[in-house]
Amino acid sequence: AAVEALVALWLTLRFALGYGMPWGQAAWYGLFHAISGFCNAGFSLWGDSLSQFVRDGWVLTPVMLAIIIGGLGFPVIHELWHYRGRREHHYSMHTVLTLWGSVVLLSLGTALILAAEWHNPKTLAPLDVPHRLLASLFTSVAARSVGFNAIDTGAMTDGSLVVHYLLMFVGAGSAGTGGGVKVTTFFILLVAVWSEIRGNADTEFRGRRITPAVVRQAVTILVLSAGMVLLGLLVVMPQTDERYAKVLFEVVSAAGNVGLSTGITASLPTTAQLMLLLLMFSGRVGVITLAVALAARTKRSRIRYPEEKPLVG
Repeated sequence: AAVEALVALWLTLRFALGYGMPWGQAAWYGLFHAISGFCNAGFSLWGDSLSQFVRDGWVLTPVMLAIIIGGLGFPVIHELWHYRGRREHHYSMHTVLTLWGSVVLLSLGTALILAAEWHNPKTLAPLDVPHRLLASLFTSVAARSVGFNAIDTGAMTDGSLVVHYLLMFVGAGSAGTGGGVKVTTFFILLVAVWSEIRGNADTEFRGRRITPAVVRQAVTILVLSAGMVLLGLLVVMPQTDERYAKVLFEVVSAAGNVGLSTGITASLPTTAQLMLLLLMFSGRVGVITLAVALAARTKRSRIRYPEEKPLVG
């Protein structure tokens, strides 16, 4: 509520003083977009989302802050707030993975989108350099888990769409307002791969050992989420003549609860739209329910079978 109130106040002042909106309308638009941003909903009161503000950092910046803070997850927010100013405190592995993972994804996404769209006359090319950077950063932030857009998503190059696949699939932080398989899930698996490459017996990060149960949970969530994307693609693809890149974008966006679209959803047949609806529901409720069930499960089998090592790779 505090974040939404501050962002709403910021946007209200900008809309009223910068765009001449009546104060009542400015307050309503400011509050709506502050809540939509913090909750990673991505709904906008403008038909073109936030494209008209692509050159206005005073609008895009507070919206980005709301998206990022809401997407970090409440455990991270609580830890950062509770231990603020205490240099001797060592943050939990979850907080470190979420923060550094978010920084890496946002920075990488911004750089790749900027490179892919630099000369695209339908997206970044008409903007000057500072506004290209702003638009690329906002696009990278929004691609993680929220449906706002400042440039035309349907006009992006295939390179940008590929970057979106990764950002939308990974999503935001655990126990936050965003979707996706979650930052910690993705980076725990990267840590596990790195530990295996180094020949470590355990999955290790910052002097701590990640239990095999957590790694298995991460693998399960990743595989099931990828399976849902594949199922959605197999159902939707035969029902449309749209390009594969755009269909995959719609499917991943639905499964990750992002809400971005290349503009083809309205033209899809009803069965394809129902599949996207199912992906949105399962992506938000199903994966989270599964994660909680796996984490809360206390009953373990007392039977352990003999080991055997099948060939891998």
